Formats: sequence, structure tokens, C-alpha cells
Amino acid sequence: MLSRSTSAPPVRSLVLSPRDNSELLSRTGSLTPTSTKNAGTSALSSKIASVLSASYADTEFREALFLLDERGLQNVADNRRKLRLDLQKEVVDSNGGIIHDFGKVAEQLKRIGYTIGKLNESYNDMKTQIYAAHASTASALGEASQLMTQKRQVESKQKLLSTFKTHFILTQDEVDVLTLTSEPVDDLFFSVLAKAKKISRDCEVLLGFENQTLGLGIMEQVTRNLNHGFQKLYRWIQREFKSLNLENPQIGSAIRRALRVLAERPTLFQNCLDFFAEAREHVLSEAFYTALTGSSAAGLEDPSVKPIELVAHDPLRYVGDMLAWCHSAAVGEREALEVLFISEGDEIAKGIQVSREAEVWRLVAEDGEDMNTFDPVEALNQLVDRDMSGAVRILRQRVEQVIQTNEETILAFRLGNLINFYKSTFSRLVGPTSVLVEAMGTLETEALRQFRSLVRDHVATLQTEFQHTPPDLRPPDFLTDALEQLLAIMKTYETSLSSSGDDPEAEFKSIMAEAFDPFMAGCINMANNANPLFKSIFLINCFVAARTTLSGFTFVRKYATDIQTKIEEEKARLVVAQYDLFRADSGLDSLIDALAGLDIRKKDDVGKVATLEEVQPEALRQSSQKLDDFLPSALIDATEKLKNLQDSKLASSVTEEAAERFCVDFEHVEEMLLSADELAEQRRVEEDGDEEHAQSLRALFPRTSSEIRVLLS
Repeated sequence: MLSRSTSAPPVRSLVLSPRDNSELLSRTGSLTPTSTKNAGTSALSSKIASVLSASYADTEFREALFLLDERGLQNVADNRRKLRLDLQKEVVDSNGGIIHDFGKVAEQLKRIGYTIGKLNESYNDMKTQIYAAHASTASALGEASQLMTQKRQVESKQKLLSTFKTHFILTQDEVDVLTLTSEPVDDLFFSVLAKAKKISRDCEVLLGFENQTLGLGIMEQVTRNLNHGFQKLYRWIQREFKSLNLENPQIGSAIRRALRVLAERPTLFQNCLDFFAEAREHVLSEAFYTALTGSSAAGLEDPSVKPIELVAHDPLRYVGDMLAWCHSAAVGEREALEVLFISEGDEIAKGIQVSREAEVWRLVAEDGEDMNTFDPVEALNQLVDRDMSGAVRILRQRVEQVIQTNEETILAFRLGNLINFYKSTFSRLVGPTSVLVEAMGTLETEALRQFRSLVRDHVATLQTEFQHTPPDLRPPDFLTDALEQLLAIMKTYETSLSSSGDDPEAEFKSIMAEAFDPFMAGCINMANNANPLFKSIFLINCFVAARTTLSGFTFVRKYATDIQTKIEEEKARLVVAQYDLFRADSGLDSLIDALAGLDIRKKDDVGKVATLEEVQPEALRQSSQKLDDFLPSALIDATEKLKNLQDSKLASSVTEEAAERFCVDFEHVEEMLLSADELAEQRRVEEDGDEEHAQSLRALFPRTSSEIRVLLS
């Protein structure tokens, strides 16, 4: 076979040149007979034409040329004659080699055929033996297969039983850990208890089958073990509470965990809390008694304690120290128990909720009916309140004794205010419905009742003083004392929490009704026996003193406004009194009254002036003379009338307003007299044409309004 070359050298052209063609033709012609000359020429021409028409782009042709080129042949006649023979020889040699190789292959195939035959014989022998063995062991294999199937079934049942026992049955060791009191309450106990609770819950699945005997049996056994376990836990907590340091009740993590688990039995859980509360109540009562007296109830003195009763001579400090001790104890108690009820509160609430949901009456409850949920904060407040109940009883007795023996009005109010402060504090600490807050409310009511009683007794003792006004018309001593007392009360109330309430003015109104209104009513009753001028001066002095006391306190703003209104009313009465005094002392009272109803713009009214009796020359001359006598000392006399008015600015204001009203009336008199003179002058001129006339009214009454204003300013 000829091999192909992909990288052959350039092909040397085998196309015959004209010279070669001529040589080839000449040689052919010389070798060819004359008779066949035309035929040979035609064959040669065809061959040449065939060569010339060959396509050099043909792949096989190009490969043939590459092969020729690889042989390194020269394009000569001898090589061209040998080329075919050489190629045929090569083909023959190649075919001979192939036949020789296939001969070897044939020999190998014969040997393989022989081997396969032997194998087939061996296979047939083995097959025959296997069939015979299978026939003889078929029954044994069937039995073995059945045994294997049964074995797998037994193993599956054993595994199922083992799993069932592991899941639903407590081992004897686990039962002992759960129920025996000799076994400790540790992590193993809680894990066994959790397993028992899980078994109890999962027994509901077993009860869903037709045969409920197994489920009922397991549930009964587990329930019995659970009850024993919770009883064991309950007794363990009781023992731990007994050994707990009640002076510093820091509940450890083990007890907190036990209480959290015991919450699933609300009755046992509550019993534990009751036991703890009773113990703490006794301890705090003893501690409070020791703080009061410096010795325990058994008579053992504690030199490290300074007894609160040493300051019993100061009731306010005495009560304050007792309340401060109770507040400190309540805060410490709450801090000690917060670890249980705040950090573990959610878990306790979940446990109680689970227990309630499992109750039969809970399951048959009507739709929409809901039971109270566990509130950790409320439970903490209730426990702290119960712990403090013993100390609160002692506190209440001592404070009631202080209140009942107190005879000072201001001290009684301060005690009530102090108790109100602690009531608000305890309300935020343990809740508004606690016994502690209720006791504070009762004590506050008692203190305020004592305050009102003392005020009423004081008012009753002053009834004899509510008779006559003082000679100098100053506020009476009982009013001054009452206002000083009221000022102290208002300062105390202003610093209290009550003054920052929603409506402090309404809350303080009851205090004003007892400590202020009776005294002001007494002053008004005293003033009713005096003449109007003295009555107004006395009342203004009392009202100004009250206004000064009430000013600056927002919660008595309404009272201050009412008093200011009364001051303005009495001031108006004083202005009228001073005005009447000016008119009477000036001698112009009748003249002013006579001219008051006349209008200067009406000619008829002006004409009536000369006919009035008060305007006759003699009467007018007397009025003018009396006015002249009045004016030099008018202002001094008016001021003297108001000398008992303690507010000098108010007295000046009253005199100025009265003088202004008198000046306005005098201006009207002056204008009417001038208009009457002008009208009389016109009439005389019209009647006789003579300008001479009698003496004018102005000449008889020469004073002008500007002079009056200057003298009265």
C-alpha cells in the first residue's frame, strides 16, 4: 500500500515540453510501420490530450505525484518504463506479507476454538452438578428463607419494643430517682421528671387506638409516678426554704428551677409561696420591732441598732423614720425576689398555663370564658406585700398612736402629707391594691381627719373673738395666725407629690374649706357690726393680708382671684364713701344734686338754673364760702379717713378716684353756671338793650375746676 505524505516537497512538473513531444513523436514515428502511421498518431494524440486534460487539483492525482517525487525519480525514459514493474512488484510483496501474517492469526484462532470447546464441556458438567445440588437442597433453602424472614420480623418487633419501652416506660432506676426521697433533687431528677411528663403527653396517641388498655395502663402508672415526683419536689423546696438565709433571701438557681417546674402544680406552688411569705413576715416583723426598740421580742438587745423610738419626741421624724425603714425593707425584699419572678416569670407562667389547660373543668368551659393568666409582676408585688404585712401592722399601730396624740394643726397636716408621699411611693413599688398602700391610705385619712378636727376646735375656741373689729381696723390676730398656719400648710403641700396631680386645686379645696374659709367668714361677720366706711377698710385689710398669703401658689389661684374681686368691690364702696364725703364737706351736695339732672345742651335746662333755690345769690355765696373753707384741708381730711387702710397705694387710689368724680361733678356745675350767665345776659340785651346787669352767678361762685383739681391732686 502506498502511504500518503502531508508535507511533500514541491512537485516537479511532468508536463511534456514541445521538444519532448517532438522527440516522442519522432521516436514513435520511427518505430511505427508506415501502414499504421495514421492510427498511431491518433492514439498518441489521444493519450497526450488525456494527459493534458488531467486536473492537477485532484487529490488522488496530487498524492500520486507526491509519491513519485519521494522516490527521487528523474523524468527519463528508463525510469518511466520500470515504474510500473516496480509498483507491481511492491504490491505483490505487500500481499505476500499480509498472507503470511494472516496465517499466524488463523493458527491462534484454532487454538482459541479448542480452548472454548473445553470450557463449554466444563460448563455443561458444572451445570449438571448444580442442577442436581439445587434439587437436593431446595427444601432446606426454603426453610432457611422462612427462618430468615421470621428472624427479621422478630428483630423488628424487638427494636419496636425496645423503642417503645425507652419512650413510654420508666426504668426502675428512673422511678427510684423520681419518687424516693433518699435520692437527691438534681439534674437527673429533672430530666426523669421531664421524660415522665413527655410520656404522659404522648399517651394521648395510644388512647387514639381501638385497644386503649395499654395507653390507660401506662398513663395511670406515669401519672402516679409524676404525682410522687411533684410531692418529692414540693417537700424538697420546703426543706430548702427552712434552711434558706431569711435575713438575706437570695433564692439560688436550684430553688428557682424547682419552683419553675413546680408551677405546673399551682396548688403546691402556692403552698410553697405561702410558707415562704409566712417565714419572711415573721423575720421582717422581728427586724422592724428591733429597729424600733433596739431589742428583739425575746428581750435580746442589739447594740448595733439605734432605736427609732429615741426620736419619738419629734412625731414627724419618728413617723418618717418608720416609713423609711418599711420602704427600705420593701425595696430589699423586691430586689431579692425579682430574680425568681422577673427572670423566671415567663417559665412559671407557662407552667401554670399548662396545668390549667389540662384541668377537666377547663376543657368543658364555655366558649369565651377565660381564666386569669399568671402575671409575674403582680405575683411579685403580692408576695412582697405579704412579707411586709406583719411590719405594716406594727407601723399602723405606732402611726395611729402618734396621730391621735398630736394636738398641733400644722404637724397633723405634715403627717398626712408625709404619709401621702409614701403611699404614692409604695403604690409604684407594690401596686395600688396592696395591703401596704391600703394601710397608708387609712393612715393618711386618719391624719387629715385629725387635722380637720384640730382646725374646727381652733375655730370653735375663737368664736368669742368674732365679735368686734379692732380699733385700728387691722386684721384680727386669729386671722394672722390662721394665715401663717395656712402658709406653712401650702408650702408643705407645694413640695408634696399631690401638688403635681391632675387637679391640685380641687384636692386642696377641702383644706381651704377647713383652714381658710371659717376665718374669712369670721372676719366678714365681725365687719357687719361696723359702719360702712370702717367695714370696707377692715375687710380690705383682711382681704389684702389673705391675698398676700395666697399669692405665688398656683393651686389656690381661684381663691386669690375671688379675694381680688372682693377687694375691688370694697374699694368701690370706699370710693363712693370718699366721694360723698367730698360733696358733703364742700357744701356742694345740694347744688350738685340740683344741677345733675340738667343738660347743658338744652336751652330750657340752662334757663331753669337761675330759678333753682340752690343757685340764688345768698345760697350760692354760702356754698362758695363753704367750698373755700373745705379746699385747703380737703385732701388731708380725706386721707385721714383712710389712715387705717394698711395698703397705702390702695388708699391713694381710692382718694384719687373719689376726687376725680368730685371734679367731674364740679365741672358740670361750673359749666351750668357759665351757661346760665350767658343766657341771662342775652335776654337782658334783647329786652332793654342795656348791657348793664346784676351780679353774675360766676361772680358769686368764682372757683374754677382747674383750681379744684390742683387742690385735690
